[in-house]
Amino acid sequence: MTASNAKADLLRYLQEARDALLWKLEGLSEYDARRPLTPTGTNLLGLVKHVAGVELGYLGDTFGRPYFETEPPPPWWYTRDPGPNADMWATPDESREQITELYRQAWRHSDRTVEALALDATGQVPWWPEERREVTLHHVLVRVISDTQRHAGHADIVRELIDGSAGHIPAGDSLPEGDPAWWDRYRDRLERSAREASDG
Repeated sequence: MTASNAKADLLRYLQEARDALLWKLEGLSEYDARRPLTPTGTNLLGLVKHVAGVELGYLGDTFGRPYFETEPPPPWWYTRDPGPNADMWATPDESREQITELYRQAWRHSDRTVEALALDATGQVPWWPEERREVTLHHVLVRVISDTQRHAGHADIVRELIDGSAGHIPAGDSLPEGDPAWWDRYRDRLERSAREASDG
């Protein structure tokens, strides 16, 4: 496999996760896009904001290609003092359009980094301990894909909790065909199985 093919493969899996995350926001009210649905506050717009920062940091600053070069970074950026989890939720003055557009700009910025550098090019992760800061572009790309796919999975569950929508890509949901009654029976079967296993 050539390096260019390897890059194309890596970017394809990253782009699938990017698209899935934004798709999960479609058709939702502002409240539903932002509201926390787990005890730790997981919410859809916050996931998008977080992965935008992940890409801009790991595929920007790490390789000397900062995105926030001509303008100050947002208050939640790692070089400032944002407080815990500031990149995991949207404040009322941060619009959905601002966050999703920042994410799309992060894609373009990241893709230019990948195009410009060899997979074995090295960079320094500024927020990591000094002794392990040096990384390759390949390492960082795998890390970013893993993180983005993980959060796309979170988004699948959160969206299902909001309105029952399920599936990981717009072109096909990869779920068995079944009407609501079928899914109710399926879920009941799983519940009975879980209870039987715990009682046994």
